[in-house]
Amino acid sequence: MAVKINAIRGMNDLLPQDSSMWQQVEGVLKSTAASFGFSEIRFPIVEKTGLFCRAIGEVTDVVEKEMYTFNDRDGDSLSLRPEGTAGCVRACLENSLIHGQEQRLWYTGPMFRHERPQKGRYRQFHQFGCEVFGLKGPDIDAEIIAFTAEVLAKLGLTEHVSLQLNSLGSSEERAAYRDALVAFLEKHQDVLDEDCRRRMYTNPLRVLDTKNDDVIAVLKDAPKLSDYFGEETNAHFEGLCSRLENLGIKYEINSRLVRGLDYYNLTVFEWVTDALGSQGTVCGGGRYDGLVEQLGGQSTPAIGFAVGLERMILLLETLQLVQRKPAVDIMICAMGEEPERQQLKLALDLRKALPGLGIMTHCGGGKFKKQMAHADKSGARFAVIIGDDEINNKVLSIKDLRSGEQQTVEMAAAAAYFKSVF
Repeated sequence: MAVKINAIRGMNDLLPQDSSMWQQVEGVLKSTAASFGFSEIRFPIVEKTGLFCRAIGEVTDVVEKEMYTFNDRDGDSLSLRPEGTAGCVRACLENSLIHGQEQRLWYTGPMFRHERPQKGRYRQFHQFGCEVFGLKGPDIDAEIIAFTAEVLAKLGLTEHVSLQLNSLGSSEERAAYRDALVAFLEKHQDVLDEDCRRRMYTNPLRVLDTKNDDVIAVLKDAPKLSDYFGEETNAHFEGLCSRLENLGIKYEINSRLVRGLDYYNLTVFEWVTDALGSQGTVCGGGRYDGLVEQLGGQSTPAIGFAVGLERMILLLETLQLVQRKPAVDIMICAMGEEPERQQLKLALDLRKALPGLGIMTHCGGGKFKKQMAHADKSGARFAVIIGDDEINNKVLSIKDLRSGEQQTVEMAAAAAYFKSVF
C-alpha cells in the first residue's frame, strides 16, 4: 500500500461539515460590503517578493521570518501573499483604478505566513479585507470602523469584543518620536528581551507591541507618541473619536497599538476579545496614506481592514453563536422502478419551486430502511417517500425526521407545503 501524503503542517482542509459556518460568516461580510457600496476585486496569491518588501517593510517579522519565498524557473523571486493590501494596491495601480478617483473594494482568500501553528494561527489562513482609496478625512475612518461594528453585531459578537484605537501620526512625527523612544529603550536594555533588543534599532515602534510583562511595565514610563503630534494629526484623531461617539461605538485608546506592518499612519484599530487567549485580535486595520506612492503611484489617501476568518469562526464556535447547517433539507426516497424514474422529475420541480433549499435524491435504490438511514445521516429535516401507491394516488408521503411525524400531501401541493414549513 502506498504511503499517504498528508497536508502541510499549519495548512488545513475545510471539511463539508464545517463549510456551512464559513458560508454564513462570508455571507454576512459580503452582504455588509455591498450595503456600504464596496465592489469585489480579485488578485493573484503569488506576487513578486519585492512588492511585499517595499510595502510591508524589510525589517518586519513578516518579511524577515514568515514569508513563503521561492525562485521560479526564470530566476524571479516570488512570494505567496502574507496579506492582501499590498496586492490590492498593486492591482489598482496596474489597472489604473485609483488615479483621481475613489474606490471601495473588498476581497477574500488565503494568505500565507510561516509561523508556529497554534489554535487560531495557521500557515495558510483566510482573510476578508476591505480597502478605500481617495478619501482622507476622519469620516471615512469612522465609516470603516462602523462597517466592522455592523458585521460583529450581525454575528452576535458585540458584547464579546472591544475596540482598541490609536493614532500613529505622520511619518515625520513618528521619526521624531523614534529618536526619543530609542533613547529611552537604551537606558533599559537590561529589561528588554532578545526580540525587543533586535527591534530597538530596526523597528522600535514594534517594541510597544511586546507581550513581555517586564517590558510592558517599563514602557509605562516611555515617551508617548501623542506628545509629538501636530495640530493636523490631533484634529484628525479627535474628529474620528467624536464620530464614533456619535455612532454609539465604544472604544478604548491604546497607545501601545501599532499593528505589525510598516505602512500604517494616523488611524489604527483592532477589535479584540478575551475569549481566545493570546490570539485575541479578530479584526484590524488602519490608514496607509503613503503606500500607493511608495509602490509607484501618486500620493493617495487610503484606509482598510482585514478579518481573520479562522479566528472569527473559532470565536463564534467558542461562544456557540454559529451552527453547522446541513447541505440537505429534503431527501427523496423512491421505492420501486417507476418511482425511481419519477423522483428525478420530482426533485427538479421542487428545486425550481424552492430555490433556497437543498434537495437530494437517494440514487441507487435499496431497501426502505437503508434509504431512511441515509436520509437521517444526511441531516435533512424531511424525507419524501414515493412508491407505487403514492404514484397511483398522486400523493407524497412526507416524514419529519426530527419529530418522526408522517403525513400524506398531494403531489401538486408539495411545494406549497414545504414553503409553509421552511
